Amino acid sequence: MTSKADTYFETATRWHDEQKALRALLRDCPVTEEFKWRGPCYSAAGGNIVLIGNFKDACTLSFLKGVLLKDPEGILEPPGQNSRSVRMAKFTSVDQIDARASTLKAYVREAVDVEAAGLKVAFAKDDLDQPEELTERLARDEALKTAFEALTPGRRRGYLLHFSQAKQSKTRCDRIEKWAPHILAGKGMHDR
Repeated sequence: MTSKADTYFETATRWHDEQKALRALLRDCPVTEEFKWRGPCYSAAGGNIVLIGNFKDACTLSFLKGVLLKDPEGILEPPGQNSRSVRMAKFTSVDQIDARASTLKAYVREAVDVEAAGLKVAFAKDDLDQPEELTERLARDEALKTAFEALTPGRRRGYLLHFSQAKQSKTRCDRIEKWAPHILAGKGMHDR
């Protein structure tokens, strides 16, 4: 029986060989392959450890608690300027993956140890201010306020970043209205 992960790797059109090389590497590590968030996810010790991903410019191996890894080789980087936990390694060829295979396996083992030890990423108190337009909208709509406060901190942060990036008040209001149904459904911006 073909799993969702098997189908994912068989039908990959971008970074096909690189993703298969990362899969083979991870199958040689103490992790279990699953399929979550529309892609392969590897777990151990009761938690998600690492994801294989593909972007236009590279194939990636993303460590969900990567900020807690030592990274002596200096190959891990945050996926974006607002990332606080995930760190990823980027690859554009199977040769690059093969050259880093022992390092990547060591990083996976360290990530498994981090999860087994129950270590958590200590997030600084969220430094994002809620835009005035959102404060006003939440004051007028108790259901929206309750739903927004029930979101995970990461989902709230995503919305705050998106709403606050608009330069004009009207644009901030339009964004809040556009995403209100999603918030009321308990979803983050990237949830389906």
